[in-house]
Amino acid sequence: MSDDPSKRRRRWLLAAVKLLVVVMVIWFIRGMVVQSWDDLCKHTFHVDYAWLAASGGLYLLGTLFCGLFWHRTLRALGQNVGLGTALRAFFIGHLGKYVPGKAMVVVLRAGMIRGPGVEASLAVVSIFFETLTMMSVGSLLAAGIVVVWFRDQPLLFWAALAMLAVAGLPTLPPVFRRLVRVAGLGKLKPEMLENLDGLGYGVVLVGWCLNVFGWIALGASYWAVLRALGAECDLMGQLHVYVAVVSLATVAGFISFVPGGAIVREATLAKLTQLMMPSLGTTIPLIGSVLLRLVWLAAELIASSALWWRKRDEE
Repeated sequence: MSDDPSKRRRRWLLAAVKLLVVVMVIWFIRGMVVQSWDDLCKHTFHVDYAWLAASGGLYLLGTLFCGLFWHRTLRALGQNVGLGTALRAFFIGHLGKYVPGKAMVVVLRAGMIRGPGVEASLAVVSIFFETLTMMSVGSLLAAGIVVVWFRDQPLLFWAALAMLAVAGLPTLPPVFRRLVRVAGLGKLKPEMLENLDGLGYGVVLVGWCLNVFGWIALGASYWAVLRALGAECDLMGQLHVYVAVVSLATVAGFISFVPGGAIVREATLAKLTQLMMPSLGTTIPLIGSVLLRLVWLAAELIASSALWWRKRDEE
């Protein structure tokens, strides 16, 4: 039986829209990189690639903490997934965030851990739980930092609290279980509700602890990028600033639903850096925000490629 012409047209239209979004994102990122490079060439500082390598390593360390929590979440849901398999799916799945709709992250991760002892619906649930936990921890850290060190910026505080409400409330076990029921997954798999009981406050506490370390590493990654641009930045004395600006920018990009948070994250990160660290001026934060994107993407590609080929060798 041939497809309904109207359905076929809708599929083509949807594909065209997605392609247009991808082209627009690539175009705007290209424009930002070109402009940033032009601004960089107007100054005497240069890029230190050793610091960029350090930034990439710190980024992978930060995401590793998130990957460990995802594995903990899978185990709490009764899924028989090894740590190596979970981390491989986690890092490779990260590349899916650059595809419009964010669904590709779920498809890649869930697809790479499928097998005996793994329920697809619960794998999807674990991905949402881990992602929302990461964003809620970042929002709370940012709000606390603003209250303690930047009391003259109430708008940032309320913005962080709003992000916390959006991403944090769903991670509370009773709320999360309720959302799963509302989504209808419980009706499709009644036994799944029993597995959800494994996501108690103990798991949430583990997730918050791991993600705190993760955000600290991500903040340090941004510091390394600034050092690569020649900025005189103190890590220990200003670590709270790096954590705050990176977490707020990342959560803003996530909430925007733009693929990879492109443009939104860079613009937010540059503006917040200028606001909280005015001594850096305007050029370094702008270039640093774009460079951070490129470093993180390169680190993801290198890690994903290594893990993918290791999987092929094991097969």
